[in-house]
Amino acid sequence: MVGVILSIIQVLLDVVWWIIVIQAVLSILIAFNVINTYNEVVSGLWTGLGRLTEPLYRPLRRILPDARPLDLAPFAVLVILLILSRIIIPYIAVKLFEAGLTG
Repeated sequence: MVGVILSIIQVLLDVVWWIIVIQAVLSILIAFNVINTYNEVVSGLWTGLGRLTEPLYRPLRRILPDARPLDLAPFAVLVILLILSRIIIPYIAVKLFEAGLTG
């Protein structure tokens, strides 16, 4: 059961990773005026992604230095996600396996 929970957490981390990557690509396309937010689909997607990611970025923006025009919060979140996904979750899984608690 614990192994299934860790797998679900891993999938959720992957989904958050892709949401941030899609938001970054969309941001670049908007910045270079390839697409614009006057389009309803683009505007809705941009707003929705912002609502999903802003709770992750807000605490980090208080800590990170202001590097305008570059926003460092998405990069910091991606690094944290990598650490969780590739180091912490596998470590927990190994320890639980050693303790005989995985299923």
